[in-house]
Amino acid sequence: MKRKLSLKGATCTLGVFLFLGISVSAAEYVLDVKTDRPEALYSTGEKIKFKVLLTEDGKPVSGKTVNYSIARDGARETTRGKITSSEEPAVIETVMENPGFALFTAAFSDENGKRITGLAGAGADPLKIKPGFELKDDFDKFWDGKKEELNKLPLEIKMDPVAVPPSLKGKVECFDIKVNCVGGKPVSGYFARPVNAAKQSLPAIVTYHGAGVRSAGKDGICNSAARGMLALDINAHGIDNGKPQEYYKNLNGTSLKHYSHFDSGDREKCYFLGMLQRVYRSLQFIKSQPEWDGKYLIVRGGSQGGGQSIAAAGLDPQVTFCAAFVPALCDHYGYLAKRPNGWPRFIELGKDGKPKKEDVVNTSKYFDGVNFASRIKAEVVFTVGFIDTTCCPSSVYAAYNSVPGKKQIINNPLSGHGSPPETTKKVSQIIDEYIKTCGKK
Repeated sequence: MKRKLSLKGATCTLGVFLFLGISVSAAEYVLDVKTDRPEALYSTGEKIKFKVLLTEDGKPVSGKTVNYSIARDGARETTRGKITSSEEPAVIETVMENPGFALFTAAFSDENGKRITGLAGAGADPLKIKPGFELKDDFDKFWDGKKEELNKLPLEIKMDPVAVPPSLKGKVECFDIKVNCVGGKPVSGYFARPVNAAKQSLPAIVTYHGAGVRSAGKDGICNSAARGMLALDINAHGIDNGKPQEYYKNLNGTSLKHYSHFDSGDREKCYFLGMLQRVYRSLQFIKSQPEWDGKYLIVRGGSQGGGQSIAAAGLDPQVTFCAAFVPALCDHYGYLAKRPNGWPRFIELGKDGKPKKEDVVNTSKYFDGVNFASRIKAEVVFTVGFIDTTCCPSSVYAAYNSVPGKKQIINNPLSGHGSPPETTKKVSQIIDEYIKTCGKK
């Protein structure tokens, strides 16, 4: 007797698909949010238009409720509302009365309760954003004292050879280095140089790390050395390099957990004091190398590393180029202008809008990128993401606008905390072009 299989209804059909191993995926909703201008830049007082389109499997969806909010720098309250999706994008308008940024967030929950969000950012006269507060009294006195302490400390350098990529053997040599420093932790990183480089012949580049706990990196600096540079990459904490991942994971969960707020109410104990002293010491190390040409010194880093790079350039006038990707440690006093503070958001506000800890307010001044930026002599390039909620764009611009010399900033209207590949490539090209001109100056 032959058995017949009849397909009746969607349920049976689904069962057959599963029986045959054919995958059935749920509908994919996407909230497409953007401004009416690709560059997302406006003037104060000008209408900013956000466009919102809900799609399912790439096709517009009608009749769905989408919630939205608009957070504007300088505004006391966040604007909230609802729209009903349709075949055409919904348009929501807002206006910025003062220089700053607006962050638009749309949210939709599907039939299964899954929340889908879309973000867009817009800037209004960002080149006119001013820091929430600038320290003009004893900032230089404080840091001159710290630098003098390091200047008086003789360099004690330990260099252990480490392997380089096979393709670079015989061309590049690399070392795991430790350099003594004040504060109890050494400068710890990897240093690479071309084999048999002549004295006073090479520009130098130093790379600093973003937030977290990890080893210094070798590949990037070995590639830089292969292109004719002295290259140094240091970890942020003065810890050992090249350990198993579990080692760094353990530190991150124990002794270095929440390190960004350690002793944030005391300028003599604040965790970032030691970190920035190691930054300055790393420059002393690279400049002590006989192969350094004595002319060209580049610093670079992203997020926390961007903040360190700004500090490096502000502390040492011999730094000639600074690349800061979405830099942290900027505009801790943004709250005074009703803007978000930059990471790590030292200053926490109470329900009354006032700082909870006055000692933290007083300490933050000495570790604010806007103050280091105003003292930079080098050429700089910054990157910024308009939907970055970690290092908010207004904090980045507050620091950028404080740089007095030659500078450029790369805007990424649709980027959060990080830089898209094309931006990373562009900054690398800018650095490469700068390096090419080094020998021509």
